[in-house]
Amino acid sequence: MTALFGPPIDLSDLLIFQQDDRPRRPVFVGRVSTKDNQNPATSIPRQVALASERLEPGEEFAAYFWDVESGMLPPHLRGLGSQEMYDALAVPTPRHGGLQDLVDRAELMGFTHVLAERSDRVARAMLTSLTVEYELERIGVEVVYANEPTGGTESGRLRTRRYGQVEAEVFKKTLMEMSMGGQCQHALAGWNHGYAPYPYVRVIDENAPARESGRFGAQRLKHKLAPHPDPRRFDAARELCRLRREEHLKAAEIIAILSAEPDRYPGRWTHNLVEGLCANPKLTGYQVYNRKCSRTGRQGHSRLNPISKWVWSPGIVHEPVVTVQEWKLAQEVTASLRAGADAGGPLLRIRAAARHLGLTVTPIRDSETHTLYRIGNRQVALPTPIPDMVAQQVIDTMRNAA
Repeated sequence: MTALFGPPIDLSDLLIFQQDDRPRRPVFVGRVSTKDNQNPATSIPRQVALASERLEPGEEFAAYFWDVESGMLPPHLRGLGSQEMYDALAVPTPRHGGLQDLVDRAELMGFTHVLAERSDRVARAMLTSLTVEYELERIGVEVVYANEPTGGTESGRLRTRRYGQVEAEVFKKTLMEMSMGGQCQHALAGWNHGYAPYPYVRVIDENAPARESGRFGAQRLKHKLAPHPDPRRFDAARELCRLRREEHLKAAEIIAILSAEPDRYPGRWTHNLVEGLCANPKLTGYQVYNRKCSRTGRQGHSRLNPISKWVWSPGIVHEPVVTVQEWKLAQEVTASLRAGADAGGPLLRIRAAARHLGLTVTPIRDSETHTLYRIGNRQVALPTPIPDMVAQQVIDTMRNAA
């Protein structure tokens, strides 16, 4: 199109003939989802070969940026694998960093073009690929995908690019739905995800359907949970849950009690272990999946999903430490302890204890200093705020009356 409206003579030798007089400095960007189900040593060079077709005659890539990461991750979570891991892959293509490194260094290193095989090599999420394109184009770096047609109008090229990004996004959602469906069925069958909790060990389910080796090697075996060979662990987990559920003890108090009898309650008791066991629904004997979303929280942390999104097995599939009712009461106690710093903390403890006894706590009227509550068929006037000592006296009175 430009040639149709060019000058009558050759003016290309003028310094202002082109607005961007920087020398071309193209770089490669690529990605492989996993190192286990794909072979980076062959995939990355193949991507380089395809992207190279968009280089100008005599050009070479100034640098190579590629990751072995899921395309569903944002750039700042890419390339976090160790250099030792990348060296062990034996990929013949050099690596100067990942996608985030490219975005960070593009302006400083004077890159002018970023070439990739196609848009989903940048990201499967459309928002991520659009953000990367925007950040690069903002500093004058053009993003080129080898699978896009050359020539024609800019609107036509853009339409092709956006269609490809939509397809990548839809494909991502499809993969997520299929994967989630498979993982749900995995849990419904009673098979365990992840590590075994403290009172259990993972054992191979001999009754699980066996599959022959596929293109990626032997299939992973299915595991269920079984009581730990040391029966003291089961007793320790049961006592830990009882201390939280019935005595409303905090993690530090539970640690002190369990650590005082190491022969009876073996292990190194920590805050995370105590709170994790108190909250773990697998101790009820049910298999539970989708409690956490490990890739959407803060870096290095998992975001907890609401209980409404958990997937429970239809029945008990391994020996339980506590009943579901006991586990539920422990969660109510934990919630009341975490709210203990607020004025409502002691009241939540009273409500949890009353609910366990089949009673309800209803406020009748209040004043500036006290509130009158109906607990069962009794009326109790409590100060505002309620001191912990008074709350414990009310709880003890309810239990004795029951």
